[in-house]
Amino acid sequence: MKKRIPDFKTDEEAEAFVEEADLSQYDFSDFKAFSFEFAPKSKSVTMRLPETLLDAVKARAAEKGIPYQRLIRQTLEREVARLPALSKVKR
Repeated sequence: MKKRIPDFKTDEEAEAFVEEADLSQYDFSDFKAFSFEFAPKSKSVTMRLPETLLDAVKARAAEKGIPYQRLIRQTLEREVARLPALSKVKR
């Protein structure tokens, strides 16, 4: 049976753990992928949606463990990336 990852109070504790531990002995099955967003969000958009659609978006975002506005932004980014002329849009 693999060991449980300890809880860390500081980044320094986590860094020391990763530096010293044999990570192959630990269970990472509950970990979820996480992507960082570094680009500043400089523009705001207002849109009107049917309440049922917004509720569905919020539910899907909750399943993924992310804020619903991030889910909307990621969906837009994926769609724009599929379009050849617009795929160079900065994120």
